[in-house]
Amino acid sequence: MSHALVTKRRTPVRPARILLHAFLVVTALAWLAPLLWALLAALRPYAETSEKGYVSWPDKLSLDNFTNAFQQSDMLHYFGNTLLVAVPAVLLTLFLSSMVAFYVSRFDFRLNLALLLVFTAGNLLPQQVIITPLYRLYLLVDVPGITVSGKLYDSALGLVLIHVAFQSGFCAFVLSNYMRSLPHELTEAALVDGASVWRLYWQIVLPLCKPAMAALATLLSIWIYNDFFWAIVLISTGENMPITSALNNLSGQYFTDPNLVAAGALLTAIPTLIVYFVLQRQFVSGLTLGANKG
Repeated sequence: MSHALVTKRRTPVRPARILLHAFLVVTALAWLAPLLWALLAALRPYAETSEKGYVSWPDKLSLDNFTNAFQQSDMLHYFGNTLLVAVPAVLLTLFLSSMVAFYVSRFDFRLNLALLLVFTAGNLLPQQVIITPLYRLYLLVDVPGITVSGKLYDSALGLVLIHVAFQSGFCAFVLSNYMRSLPHELTEAALVDGASVWRLYWQIVLPLCKPAMAALATLLSIWIYNDFFWAIVLISTGENMPITSALNNLSGQYFTDPNLVAAGALLTAIPTLIVYFVLQRQFVSGLTLGANKG
């Protein structure tokens, strides 16, 4: 065997590829710059930044701001409030949207496409448009014995319902497209064997959608966790607010420590990073599986 066949020939690097990598590096640094700047500010005492400015070399780095932010904002309590909203909202959204997606993707009827469009159109409606009617509706709806306030307003249940309503359309659209890529022979064979519609959905189709469900669960967890808009509109009691509102406890009436707020903001971002890294493989596979199927 000749040396030319054994030695792997190196492909010359094209200028276009160098420019592409340079562009990607610059873009990544541009996205990471605010995060790195916040991390640097969180590690520096406020006295030092107020004297030397934020654009200066630090003399002392410590975790004091993180400890103070965690304690002063009562962050553990607000983490619990967020879990009380995010977990039921994610599970309910995936369950209801998967049922809609199963029906519109596996059964043919006249209003099939129209039903899917109705669910998807809900995501096109700006949330600010329905603030006033939704606020009045939440004040009118009584749920005695279920919420502390006795109404949907100022309750975790109210936040769960609005997140389910707004996120179900997107999830139904994604899952219906994914379910259409599954072989129809699976459900047809199960129907011949006498399987019910519920069994088709629960035991045959839904287990095959685990990658897509994991990808949507990751997105929903991050979106609902980071929500600030609905928490401000539909929650009035400070103790009932989710974690994104806990940062308000770090702002004083006459003085606010930006370094302390930066530390608190970084602490609130940790759970979303954990969710992403835990479900990273399922997230990527859920976005790519079925992309090349008809």
